[in-house]
Amino acid sequence: MPLTAEDVDRFEAARPRLEAVAYRLLGSAAEAEDAVQETFLRWQATDVDRIEVPEAWLTKVLTNLCLNQLTSARARRESYVGEWLPEPLLGGDPMLGPADTAEQRESVSYAVLTLLERLSPNERAVYVLREAFDYPHREIAEILDLTEAASQQIFHRAKQHVADGKARTEIDEAAARRIVEEFLAAATSGRTEPLIRLLTADAIAIGDGGGKVPARARAFEGAVAVAKFLWGLFKPAEAKRAIVGGSPEVYASTANGGPAVVAVLDGRVVGVMCLEVTAEGIAAFRNQVNPDKLARATAHWATVDHGKPLFNAF
Repeated sequence: MPLTAEDVDRFEAARPRLEAVAYRLLGSAAEAEDAVQETFLRWQATDVDRIEVPEAWLTKVLTNLCLNQLTSARARRESYVGEWLPEPLLGGDPMLGPADTAEQRESVSYAVLTLLERLSPNERAVYVLREAFDYPHREIAEILDLTEAASQQIFHRAKQHVADGKARTEIDEAAARRIVEEFLAAATSGRTEPLIRLLTADAIAIGDGGGKVPARARAFEGAVAVAKFLWGLFKPAEAKRAIVGGSPEVYASTANGGPAVVAVLDGRVVGVMCLEVTAEGIAAFRNQVNPDKLARATAHWATVDHGKPLFNAF
């Protein structure tokens, strides 16, 4: 039976939540869109009049599609060139989903999305559904074909894996911009000492180029090593301009709810550096430069007022 206009509207009303769930599960906006579209095709092929609770049905279908995707993604990432980092979403992107509680905001932070890669597919699904969307364990158990007790145990285990001992600091957009501006001023000062003062002693810096753009595959570790790397990263050089194709404009922005440096060349986002901020200082720099993971950021960038660049890199 073909879908009625009401059936299509019902799905479209659920789409933003489904995309937010899928993005947290997969760490990829492109893959999340594909999973939601496949969910729609299954909705289209089903007798929707026989579905008692459409939201639960859609969530179950989507989650299981994502679980299958995560299982195959693990094999693909073993052959991935360099470090695999999630696809960043710039501030205001609707796929970031709900941000009413601290748990919801943290669940989509770049730091937590990176940590979620440590979890098994089931652990990741339980963590996302419970922490970010406040599903009761009874419903999670039904979605994943588990017992309620098993869902509770998996959630407890997942939270332990995600907790890495650092208490991340919640900051608003204005504070995020100040942090980025202070960091960039230090990074372009020509000295490493101002940078070191901003970092935690065990700070790390890592990048994802996907084999398409040069990026540090193994993390720099420790404040001194990270400061030297960052100083070199922002130091002008003809070779860098040749790789990127010019001198990108550098902006202070936000991504996944946290401070970020965004590099833009001719309207195309060519890099997003996400900063992980703790009470002790900046603990991590995760730099996404793989062009395959910046298409959505570029599309979103064109729709928002991002102000003037702070400077041109390189």
